[in-house]
Amino acid sequence: MAEDRSHISIQMSDSGTNGNPSGQQPPPDVGSKGGSTLTFHNVCYHVKMKNGFLCCRKTADKEVLRDINGIMRPGLNAILGPTGSGKSSLLDILAARKDPHGLSGDILINGAPQPANFKCTSGYVVQDDVVMGTLTVRENLKFSAALRLPKAVKEQEKNERVNRIIKELGLSKVADSKVGTQFTRGVSGGERKRTNIGMELITDPSILFLDEPTTGLDASTANAVLLLLKRMARQGKTIIFSIHQPRYSIFRLFDNLTLLAAGRMLYHGPAPEAVEYFKSIGYECEAYNNPADFFLDIINGDSTAVAMSKMDEGNAGTSHSENSEEHTDRGQSLAEKLAEQYSNSTYYRETKATLENISLGNQKKSKAIFRQITYANSFCHQLKWVSRRTFKNLIGNPQASIAQLCVTAFLGLVVGAIFFGVTDDYTGVQNRVGALFFLTTNQCFSSISAIELFIVEKKIFIHEYISGYYRISVYFISKLMADLIPIRTLPSIIFTCITYFMLGKYLEAFFTMMFTLMMVSYTATSMALAIATGQSVVALANLLMTITFVFMIIFSGLLVNLTSIMSWLSWLQYFSIPKYGMTALQINELTGLNFCNSSSTTNVSDNCPQISQMWCTGEEYLKNQGIDASTWGLWQNHLALACMTVIFLAISYVKLHLMKKFS
Repeated sequence: MAEDRSHISIQMSDSGTNGNPSGQQPPPDVGSKGGSTLTFHNVCYHVKMKNGFLCCRKTADKEVLRDINGIMRPGLNAILGPTGSGKSSLLDILAARKDPHGLSGDILINGAPQPANFKCTSGYVVQDDVVMGTLTVRENLKFSAALRLPKAVKEQEKNERVNRIIKELGLSKVADSKVGTQFTRGVSGGERKRTNIGMELITDPSILFLDEPTTGLDASTANAVLLLLKRMARQGKTIIFSIHQPRYSIFRLFDNLTLLAAGRMLYHGPAPEAVEYFKSIGYECEAYNNPADFFLDIINGDSTAVAMSKMDEGNAGTSHSENSEEHTDRGQSLAEKLAEQYSNSTYYRETKATLENISLGNQKKSKAIFRQITYANSFCHQLKWVSRRTFKNLIGNPQASIAQLCVTAFLGLVVGAIFFGVTDDYTGVQNRVGALFFLTTNQCFSSISAIELFIVEKKIFIHEYISGYYRISVYFISKLMADLIPIRTLPSIIFTCITYFMLGKYLEAFFTMMFTLMMVSYTATSMALAIATGQSVVALANLLMTITFVFMIIFSGLLVNLTSIMSWLSWLQYFSIPKYGMTALQINELTGLNFCNSSSTTNVSDNCPQISQMWCTGEEYLKNQGIDASTWGLWQNHLALACMTVIFLAISYVKLHLMKKFS
């Protein structure tokens, strides 16, 4: 196939410092100014796709990437392609963040196998911002420095590095401003993106990956972010990023361009030479047209710049009146033909020759060895910093906590007013049991708010964990300390203090009642975590929690006498959190009470003598309910709640471990 020149070398653009005027490029295994050269050899990626429902579901093998080869040197390396082209998958594979199942091929760093902990030593900026909005820009960067830099690095040196990054990223004016949440306004979108980049630059990685760095930014801000990356590239960093449809002012900054469509490589080489390459195969970019738009038009078969007449049904001049199915088939065949043309080009031959030379010196395969996560600091050091950030986040976002305390105080006053001064007669028994039932169920349903604990911060947790910030156990313990202590314990104390004395009870049962309500809250919270961990949708976890509590309430002991339940259903009562709470509270409050001394009780027993024969004391009532009123009967309910709490927390922790942490 005719080309404009006989020899095309894959080199950096002259617009970057890594290119050179002579047209000669450095050896591919040598980085520039601390940068690294990343090469990928025969990368293929397949995923299992499930279609249908339940027993009718079928598994199909989908090809995401096929025979991808290339070289990423210090500079700006852009991966461009339409939606579904595989550019994000390729980026994740190069960054060692893709599930290894279905993945084949080799990825080398400076000619050597990819390190086992590569994802911890490289930088990766995800598409969605994963930075704590309740903290300031400086606090976020300090958090990254504290956990990703070794403890041997002195605190003063860490602070100096943070200050230098703030200055280099142009964040000095907003360094002490909060990033911002949905409740509080913070920095701008571009400043937030630069904060994300700064979090990764703390370790001074030789390779920085970015997934769609311009997503959600206006044109001016996106241009500013790319100019920042260009300055970093000129300092010798290898920057690899995926991008969808950049404007021309952004495209001209690219040093190297990788063009993908339908999982195939259509071009890989210097970005400024891409237009000439496509011109040599019959596609000419119109004057004043954005090259990035021009490439996407070619891939989609919508280009008006097609000059070839040999491309049969794949020719871009095909009528746009074809139906959508024919358009899809034409697009696929066009991508295949463009990929075949690229495989016959000098660009591809020279790339393959360079890659083969690198492979000859590396007999050790690097596939599937890069799943190790290493940590720069000890467990205690991680726990200190993660717990500190968690409590700062709680204080910086107090809306939910304050609302829960206010609602708890309000409900306590309402319950106390309704059941104020209950008497020691038969009506008093009904009022007492009704109040205890409300106290227990309120503790259960107020714990539903815990489902957001691992859902809201899921993306942040996944990114920080696989980047080596902290261990899963550290994150789990810190979240429990920040939730159970202030959010579950304090409301239980407030609720008990208000309702207990308004109901006219005695002081000796106060602490037992408080402890019981706290245990019910802890157990219900643990169950909420066990159900919600791993979920991505709060509404779904909320629905599952509500349904579970409704069934548990049925077996609480108030709505139905547990001794009358059929044997094949009675076992369900042992899984009911309200049942254990209600039982413990009834033993605590009804033991020692006599309901046959007041005049009102006498009148009732005269009219209904069978009632007085059934029970007249609190112990008799408890026995009628099938409740053991002994001291052991009281504490075995607390023991059951404690065991359930441990089991639910263990389930939550295991689910956190098994959570899908690869894209």
